[in-house]
Amino acid sequence: MKNKQLLAGIAIISFFSLIAILAGLISPYEPSTIDQDSLLMPPSFRHPLGTDSLGRDVLSRMIYGSRISLSVGIIAVGIATVIGLLLGSLAGFYGGFIDSLIMRIVDVMLCFPAFFLILAVIAILEPSIFNIMVIIGLTNWMGTARLVRSEMLSLKEREFIQAARAIGASNFRIITRHLIPHALGPVLVSATLGIGAAILLESGLSFLGLGVQPPVPSWGNILTESKSTLGIAWWITLFPGAAILVTILGFNMISEGFKKIIG
Repeated sequence: MKNKQLLAGIAIISFFSLIAILAGLISPYEPSTIDQDSLLMPPSFRHPLGTDSLGRDVLSRMIYGSRISLSVGIIAVGIATVIGLLLGSLAGFYGGFIDSLIMRIVDVMLCFPAFFLILAVIAILEPSIFNIMVIIGLTNWMGTARLVRSEMLSLKEREFIQAARAIGASNFRIITRHLIPHALGPVLVSATLGIGAAILLESGLSFLGLGVQPPVPSWGNILTESKSTLGIAWWITLFPGAAILVTILGFNMISEGFKKIIG
């Protein structure tokens, strides 16, 4: 409870998560409802965050967009964490040829700028929510793998691992029951930080028209509207941008809070 940074981050993410869960109950309008009489209306009592060029309520689209943005961030990082844990554990525990092979794959993947690699893959595949999640996950596991490998190299020489070997524990049991649980602290810090980065990446892709496709709302493709209306409709830029900023800040605060806990 003394970790104010962690508590503040949890409060921010809990707020946006609650909005995403209750979107169908708290949204004042359907996100795709077009109102020709309310085109580019500034914030008002009727539309608290204004409307876009098609008369759609920005607040409603942001509420439903929180589901997409948070889901993409969490699931993509979940995929990356699972892959990183698996490969990093194998590399660190077995060493030798397996370690060299996995680390060379990591080095090759790190040679490619992640954003441009994702752009290239999406240009080939059809842009969709599922594809965005999978592609972000498959291109962001390298850091987790290197982190887990370094933890495994340190942990596998500890006394409790030697004791597990002495009583006949299998390699699988040692990895899953003893090594991975002890390596989860740094991985948790990395994962929470990665969720914010994944949300920002999804928003950038959607802003470029290569992410979540309309009419499905996400914070990124809501911002796309602002490219042509920035001079006359500031609210379409301000509110989605602020939501992205605060959400990423919340995950970063959680990551920093976890870092203080694990020392």
